[in-house]
Amino acid sequence: MNFTDVNYFAIFIAALSSFMLGGIWYSKVLFKNAWLESIGLTDLDLQSANPKLIFGGSFFLSFIAALFLSLFLGQEVGVGESIGTSFAIGLFWVSSSLGLSYIFEQRPLKLFLINSSYHVLQFSLMGLILGMWP
Repeated sequence: MNFTDVNYFAIFIAALSSFMLGGIWYSKVLFKNAWLESIGLTDLDLQSANPKLIFGGSFFLSFIAALFLSLFLGQEVGVGESIGTSFAIGLFWVSSSLGLSYIFEQRPLKLFLINSSYHVLQFSLMGLILGMWP
């Protein structure tokens, strides 16, 4: 499969779902306070950041992840296999890679659980969307 064979609408929606999930995941509704505490930042620190860089960069990286997930999955995969494969990628590739870094950086377990569970859900959601629109 190559770049001309992918469904860019599905990739855009998958990237958007990842971006929106992050907005909810790291909001006060769910894990914002625990996340801020774990990384040693405050709301004031977040307000001083460049929102164009953060949100633009986040969406761009989500799009790249969705694009290459789509290329990895291919066109002939069903929804169940797409979700299962994407879940496995989030859990075994992304989370274990984060875990390696977090162990050496001596980061809190709470931060690992917040971030890695986001990525497992992120990839699972992208897999669902890409599996629905191959």
